[in-house]
Amino acid sequence: MTTRISKGCQRIDMVKMKNARNLQFTFSKSRAGLFKKASELCTLCGAEIVIVVFSPSDKGVFSFGHPSVNTLVERFLGRNLPLPNNDVHNQKIVACREAGIHELNTKLMNLEGVLQMEKYLGESLREIRKRVNGIWWESPMEELNLFQLQHLKKTLKILKQKV
Repeated sequence: MTTRISKGCQRIDMVKMKNARNLQFTFSKSRAGLFKKASELCTLCGAEIVIVVFSPSDKGVFSFGHPSVNTLVERFLGRNLPLPNNDVHNQKIVACREAGIHELNTKLMNLEGVLQMEKYLGESLREIRKRVNGIWWESPMEELNLFQLQHLKKTLKILKQKV
């Protein structure tokens, strides 16, 4: 059995490719990856980016820009156009943030309500224990409120199952 000798991980020099077909293929894949990364950067960070790439085989000019190529190029050239205030993309981001905040506020309000109910129930139970010196089942039912009665019912069901 022959062992194959590998060259391992080697450094590749950055030089222009000689094969035109490979050059165009590599350009197309790299351009797509570059534009995808630029789009992610815009989405995640809200950055304003313009990329202009000329094809090595003179097949055209490719550009990517957020919010738009023309607006950012004009600003770069010093024509001082105002920043777009009604950018649809930014409005969508703000709307998503506000929806998330609204949803979290709703959950918080619900949890605060549950917490208040539990605190009230705990106080009621402490009060019952004080009145009857730890023998809660002997307390008069007429003096119990709704939460105390519900707790008593739940406890009696558990006691019945255990018996």
